[in-house]
Order: sequence, then structure tokens, then C-alpha cells
Amino acid sequence: MAMNVRFTDEQTAALRARADTEGRSMHQVVTAAVEEYLMRRADGELTLRLAEEGAERFAALLARLGE
Repeated sequence: MAMNVRFTDEQTAALRARADTEGRSMHQVVTAAVEEYLMRRADGELTLRLAEEGAERFAALLARLGE
């Protein structure tokens, strides 16, 4: 799917410099950044869900430890 993304001149210059430094295209850098962002968000959501489930599962134990 094609998508247009608008960057400021400063963002474009920084992206171009990063891509040149890494020997990759700007497209590759942006795609990798989006994939990394999506993975971090999914990991964060999973961690939160597991923490909530653990808090519910061990609520009585946690209450006793807090006494």
C-alpha cells in the first residue's frame, strides 16, 4: 500500500543523514522505525495485560504481603 508522509525540512535532513550513515534508503529507515514502534507498543500492551492478570490472580497474596 502506498502512503504519503509529510516531514518538516529538518526531519527530512535528519532522515537523509541517518540513511546515508547507515547505507540504507530513507524508505528502509522509515519502515524499520515503524516496525520497531509497532513492536514496542505490542510488547508494552502485553506487559500491561500480564501485569493486570497477575495482580488479579495474586491479589490475596499481595494483600497479605502488604500487611
